[in-house]
Amino acid sequence: MSVMDIQLGDILQMKKAHPCGSAQWEVLRIGMDFRMKCLGCGHEIMVPRLKTEKNVKKVLRDGKELG
Repeated sequence: MSVMDIQLGDILQMKKAHPCGSAQWEVLRIGMDFRMKCLGCGHEIMVPRLKTEKNVKKVLRDGKELG
C-alpha cells in the first residue's frame, strides 16, 4: 500500500462534505493521524491517516491540483 504525498498546508478536497457544507480541509499536522481544519466553519479534527487517504478526492497545493 502506498502513502499519499500530503504535506502541511495542503488543502484536501474530500469525497463527502462536512455538515457545514464545505468539503475542503487544511492539513495542520501529519503523522499516524492528520489534524485538519474545515475551511467552511473552522472546526478542527484528528483523523487516522488510512481513513483520510481513503476519503480524499484530490489534493490542492499552492492553489494547484496534484495528480
